[in-house]
Amino acid sequence: MTHLNGMLKHPGGAFVTKKETLQPTAAKGSKLDDAIQLYPNPESVRCVSCLKKTSCKIVRTKTKLMNILLEEGKAEEAQSIFEQLVSDGHIPSLITYTTLLAALTILKRFEFIHSIISLVEQNDMKPDSVFFNAVINAYAESGNMAEAMKAFLKMKDNGYRPSTSTYNTLMKGFGIAGQPEESMKLLEQMSVNGMMKPNLRSYNVLVRAWCSKGNIAQAWNVVHKMVASGLKPDTVTYNTLATAYVQNGNTGLAEEMMLEMQSNDIQPNERTSCIIASGYCREGKLRDALRFVYKMKGERVRPNLVIFNSLIKGFLNNTDREGVDEVLRLMEEFGVKPDVITCSTIMNAWSAAGFMDKCQEIFDHMVRSGIRPDAHAYSILAKGYARAKEPEKAEELLNHMINMGLRPNVVMFTTVINGWCSTGRMECANKIFETMCEYGASPNLKTFETLIWGYGEAKQPWKAEEMLQMMEEYGVHPEQSTFTLIAEAWQAAGVAKELGQVLVSARNGAVTDQRNNGEEFPLASSDNLYQKQLPSSSYSDMSLTPNGIIGDSRGSGSGITKGRLVLRDASESPWNTAVKSIYVPQACRFGSRPPTICQKQSHGKLGLYSHLALSCTLVLMN
Repeated sequence: MTHLNGMLKHPGGAFVTKKETLQPTAAKGSKLDDAIQLYPNPESVRCVSCLKKTSCKIVRTKTKLMNILLEEGKAEEAQSIFEQLVSDGHIPSLITYTTLLAALTILKRFEFIHSIISLVEQNDMKPDSVFFNAVINAYAESGNMAEAMKAFLKMKDNGYRPSTSTYNTLMKGFGIAGQPEESMKLLEQMSVNGMMKPNLRSYNVLVRAWCSKGNIAQAWNVVHKMVASGLKPDTVTYNTLATAYVQNGNTGLAEEMMLEMQSNDIQPNERTSCIIASGYCREGKLRDALRFVYKMKGERVRPNLVIFNSLIKGFLNNTDREGVDEVLRLMEEFGVKPDVITCSTIMNAWSAAGFMDKCQEIFDHMVRSGIRPDAHAYSILAKGYARAKEPEKAEELLNHMINMGLRPNVVMFTTVINGWCSTGRMECANKIFETMCEYGASPNLKTFETLIWGYGEAKQPWKAEEMLQMMEEYGVHPEQSTFTLIAEAWQAAGVAKELGQVLVSARNGAVTDQRNNGEEFPLASSDNLYQKQLPSSSYSDMSLTPNGIIGDSRGSGSGITKGRLVLRDASESPWNTAVKSIYVPQACRFGSRPPTICQKQSHGKLGLYSHLALSCTLVLMN
């Protein structure tokens, strides 16, 4: 096979290639890094049994506990047991290292693979077939198929016969690496050798590999090979194909495929229902999604909460009152309780409409129902209070969030800052900014632009300009919009005449940006520059615009670096003095343009949100 080219075997038996690609990259001082670095170091061993290289009861017990935790899906806890075992002065066994490797693979900490292999060999441990399979799986999951194939060859050189599971792991790895052709070669190799027979998982892995590549036709060819070999497709097979159809925007074909499932006496399960219903939601076909849920009800397949959350979000976005009510009723019929995502989605709708009492009511019901609010739920509520010009309540939420052990991010802090800025209380906004920095949350471009806007509202343009220096200190680069805000702040303070002179100079090409590679700032309308899409009632991806909540969360500027606004006396000729780093819009209306967070209105949604109040309460209280 071509993928074996360039591979070497280390004379000493180590798994080494011409160029190591997965060296340990853990931060200095991490517990796992320290634990791995301790061995082979005899001075760190304090256990007599381990020093004598006899079987240590503690090592056996701890390794067994690691395996139990791994079976329960608690990989991090298993890693912690290993770290404690080493720090207590014990030498891990081969089984211990194998279990650790499996845990780190689940955690996707692939940077430690090579170190663990080296430790096994340096401690004169003879790798067994289980360890080889764990190594192959680790490299396959990381997509490093050169290393996986080298471990495969090493396994055979050591006299161990690869199993069907070994081949399945390699096929999975090539699928992850985007090479289903290589997976197909392995399947054929298994069939030709006759030493082992592909099983249902072999074919399902190959179906997934082709679907991940977007080649559904080849995936169906594998299904036909599966049937020809005497095996029958199962629910996993069809769910994999359904997922591929949905990802290609063909949810209707995925639903049609269910007929073939049933003709083969394979019943759709909850996963099937979620794939197809969510697919219709993604395509905006909410009524089809709801119809499909009813269809699944007839098939006695219970929809999960993911489906209901997707439907609620979609109907809220479309302001479809009847659709939301119907979903809520279905949830009650199925006995599906709302979670934090359900509540947050509905909260976002109330907040967007300006009904903060209803938003707070849902939040309180959520807490009383035993659903712990996450950072996003707090952020939605704080956003609403900031929009309603009640920043003191937004700050209370921030403090409560910290007291509950949740870590506020830059979005939450900037939301509260925006609230204080909208009321002109810049001393309070600065206090939150200081708290934010003390708490270790790094301010981004939107944070600074919010403060700049606030100083403009407070008629303190010189302080708005000072933000440029602070941005430099935090390594945040201003953008075109940043200078627009500063220019508008000066104009709102009554220096429009001077700005008008600069505008004339800019239009005649006399003003260049010395901090933007000598290029001129293009002239544009502030209305065009700040035309932002209004926030939806979606649960996902909150970030900040220069004026408020919802937008791109980028934290740095384009090509513009630091700069300061320099204004001139009205009597000074625009042709005689160079002016640095200023962008002036054609129509500055700073005072008349509040931030987006204060602009959001209900606009005809009152009927929808009023009608939702009772339904939401019923779901949350039951």
